[in-house]
Amino acid sequence: MLDDFHLYWVEFATIAAVHLLAVASPGPDFAVVMKHSISYGRRAAMYTSVGIGAGILVHVAYSLLGIGILIKTTPWLFNLLTYAAAAYLLYLGYGAIRSSAPKHVNDPLENNENSLLTDRKAFLIGLVTNGINPKATLFFLSVFAVAVSAQTPNSIKMVYGGYLALATGLWFCFLSYFLSSQKVRTFLQSKGFWFDRLMGAVLILLALKLIIAP
Repeated sequence: MLDDFHLYWVEFATIAAVHLLAVASPGPDFAVVMKHSISYGRRAAMYTSVGIGAGILVHVAYSLLGIGILIKTTPWLFNLLTYAAAAYLLYLGYGAIRSSAPKHVNDPLENNENSLLTDRKAFLIGLVTNGINPKATLFFLSVFAVAVSAQTPNSIKMVYGGYLALATGLWFCFLSYFLSSQKVRTFLQSKGFWFDRLMGAVLILLALKLIIAP
């Protein structure tokens, strides 16, 4: 399989370039990682980032199985996915926007470290956030339909998918590392719960955008 990969380097380069632009644009994944970096710290944000990377594999799986064609040609199914994603983002946003002021304002880091988010829950939040993200669905439907030839073997497509999952996870891990560094996090937490509310409002706006313009 890998011996023939050099035959598909143009496809790979195209996918990598488009993915770079897509993953760097603000969206639900970015909002969740930023919220977890500020509220729960580096460990939780890293697990969330790994979950987001794993969520890419969901899109790869249905693309390889041909389910992507079904989603693309069945409007009600895509709309159902869109509304499910919007409902999930509303749920996350509502929880964040209801954040209350900390009882101890002198040590914002210590206050938020006490609000634990388990590794499993952080991973699942990242997985679900990306796995049901219609933006990611549209990306894979477009890329696998336009940039990838119908003659490209599934084994090569799996390599593409593995790269996309790894690159996505690494990007958000880097973002988590930066946002959860002591200086950056202390600065962001100087307003404490207001950043939680801001991220909640962003998530709610993203949900409304999905509903209004799916």
